[in-house]
Amino acid sequence: MMQTSERKKTKKSRVIPLWLRVWNVLIVGLLVLPILVVIPISFTSERNFSFPPTGFSTQWYENFFMSPKWLDSLFASLQIGFSSAILATLIGTLAAVALAKVSPKLSALLSGMFMAPMIVPGVIFAVAIYAVYLEWQLIGDTVGFIAAHTVLALPFVLTSVSSSLSGFNTGLATAAASLGAHPVKAFLTVTLPLILPGVVSGFVLAFVTSFDESVVALFLQSPELKTLPANMYDAIATEIDPTVAAASTLVLVATTIAVVLAQVVPARKKNKKR
Repeated sequence: MMQTSERKKTKKSRVIPLWLRVWNVLIVGLLVLPILVVIPISFTSERNFSFPPTGFSTQWYENFFMSPKWLDSLFASLQIGFSSAILATLIGTLAAVALAKVSPKLSALLSGMFMAPMIVPGVIFAVAIYAVYLEWQLIGDTVGFIAAHTVLALPFVLTSVSSSLSGFNTGLATAAASLGAHPVKAFLTVTLPLILPGVVSGFVLAFVTSFDESVVALFLQSPELKTLPANMYDAIATEIDPTVAAASTLVLVATTIAVVLAQVVPARKKNKKR
């Protein structure tokens, strides 16, 4: 009887009041609706940013996929995004595992250093990278873009994997080691499968961070190499063309799908294991 009463109390405490739900819906609406305005603009038949659109047309999407300038920037963003996401995931995962094994004081110090790219304003980081890359002659170089975006994406991977490691039973890895498993094999067969949802989420966040990044891209771009966000900024600054709205819509849809999949797939795997 006492257990059932305690369960009823916990259920009542978890019930969200109606006014709080309405407030959350309003806040989400204020955050999302201004972003969604770009979608109808991308289907306008006018040659300017008219809202609401007076007619329907897909010519701006055709213009995007038929333009070498837009396609080159899209492929550059995809190449840089996937490369930097892979590197950030590898480095961030290993760093999170290492931080989980050191003392709390050292872990806090090193975590703060890893989180610096997230804390430092983007313009300051971009100016610092630009100054260094001028000396190393990496302006407009794909390797330079990948290195800079890897540093920017690393905090997101570290945070995601560290959250997964917080609920990890270290005794499993110890048991594997006691049975003769090499540390690398124990990590690959025991630790990694259990923290895989955090690793996948970190990879997706790293890719989205690189794919959407514009400040550093504006400093590191060259006439031969421009990412999609940098190309969109240049298009807005030089011409009034709804093709930018079409590009923005594609980026919005792609990043939304990626983030949703990163949240849904690991959750389904957890439910199946239960």
